[in-house]
Amino acid sequence: MNRENINNALLFIGLILLQIIVLNNINFLGYINPYFYIFFIFLYPLKKDDASILILSFFLGLCIDIFSDSGGINAAASLFIAFIRIPVLQSVVGKRDIDYGAMTIFKLPFPKMFLYVVILTFAHHFIVFGMEYFKWSKFGIILLNTLLTSIFTIILTMISLTFIMSKR
Repeated sequence: MNRENINNALLFIGLILLQIIVLNNINFLGYINPYFYIFFIFLYPLKKDDASILILSFFLGLCIDIFSDSGGINAAASLFIAFIRIPVLQSVVGKRDIDYGAMTIFKLPFPKMFLYVVILTFAHHFIVFGMEYFKWSKFGIILLNTLLTSIFTIILTMISLTFIMSKR
């Protein structure tokens, strides 16, 4: 196992533990419960046609579902954003051909990094809350939960990314 695989495994386990032990117990104003575990999907190295991110994202979400008793909604949402992350990155960067071996989220300018995180976070949270409520009559609550939780998750993510970039 090389250093990158060890770091990814530690990040995977650490984010699951952080989400389960700390963040799942935050319920600010009844709406805000950050889903910071998706940070793993943002940091996972980009590789074109890489099935490992899809498998890892599914198991990441499944672990959260098992401990949150949420019936697979986190697994579905995590798998979805792992699937769309490269097309979203291509749209944000404005290029079709990206050097996947050299490209990381840290090499993006801050506005593009922010937009990438915002799009994937909103997509994830909308799927989570859409599947949780699963009624058209609850669409307002779905949007409110998506908005408030996404703001909190994005703030945590951007603080973490800034902290990691300052260490590099």
